[in-house]
Amino acid sequence: MKIKPLADRVVIKMTEAEETTKSGIILTGNAKEKPQIAEIVEVGPGGMVDGCEVKMELKVGQKVLASKYAGTEVKLDGVEYTILRQSDILAVVE
Repeated sequence: MKIKPLADRVVIKMTEAEETTKSGIILTGNAKEKPQIAEIVEVGPGGMVDGCEVKMELKVGQKVLASKYAGTEVKLDGVEYTILRQSDILAVVE
């Protein structure tokens, strides 16, 4: 199956959280921070959203920094994705 976002929505896949700190301390599952860097998997077509024209500026494959608790998490074929609006993407990571 494939997820095709509508309007100004973007489908992202979060990267794995670090399991060790810079000093070498191994973190347990509860101590890990929720990752914020993700890869764009699919981008919606844009269009009219709330009466305004939205142009999609993101592309599939880009690494982005997303708002920590934004979007809706979905699981498809055993893989977790997050669907959120383009405006919830804070920056592109280069």
